[in-house]
Amino acid sequence: MSVDLTGQVAVVTGASGGLGEHFARILARSGAAVAVTARRVERIEALAAELRAEGARVLALPLDVAEAETIAPALDRITEELGPIGILVNNAGVGGEGLALDISIEAFDQTFAVNVRGMFFAAREAARRMIAAGVEGRILNIASIASHTVLPGLSAYCGSKAAVAMLTRSMAREWARKGLAVNALCPGYIETGINDFWWPTEGGQKQLKGFPRRRLMDATDLDAAFLMLVGPAASAITGSVITIDDGQSLPGGG
Repeated sequence: MSVDLTGQVAVVTGASGGLGEHFARILARSGAAVAVTARRVERIEALAAELRAEGARVLALPLDVAEAETIAPALDRITEELGPIGILVNNAGVGGEGLALDISIEAFDQTFAVNVRGMFFAAREAARRMIAAGVEGRILNIASIASHTVLPGLSAYCGSKAAVAMLTRSMAREWARKGLAVNALCPGYIETGINDFWWPTEGGQKQLKGFPRRRLMDATDLDAAFLMLVGPAASAITGSVITIDDGQSLPGGG
């Protein structure tokens, strides 16, 4: 699937690796000017250099969405350097591993600070600027199958992603007449830097065998849905929480 995003300005949070890096490449190669943001500055600068070499307009900007007060100034700088923001990909997230009886207060708070609080205020600040600029904006929140499926040992993560799904629907309802499309994408398990240590282990292999197709997804499996939700096709799609998981969340195991 190809979508022409020429003339659009897109922002990707958590773009220093994994899905964020993948989504930034898709946006740039579809013609958008892209601001890649994350805490790991050297990684987003390397990504920006790669995409500029391909002819894209790219800005690398340090941003920790857990520090909510820094989001608005970052979006203002992006607007000044690239133009009015039309697409926000709210991808920044942390894993939140730990059983409910064991997870520390600090780890729980960090999970919600990034996955929920950071997502909410990034969406709000982007929406304010989109509405002020009169653009038909696209806000895509990256959730997870954890939004609707219990993942053992990840209670805080599951709770945070369930919040992302409901906040997506709430924001979509509030901004429905403002010209914004607000949706969430719920990927299944894809091997990334957050989880690559797990799959070779005995527990990881057991989990894989429990998936109906007994495999992990590839990031490219999300491309068609992603482009639909950030592009013109989303003009009549808002408040949707769309699962792309290769059947991993189906009941019954493999």
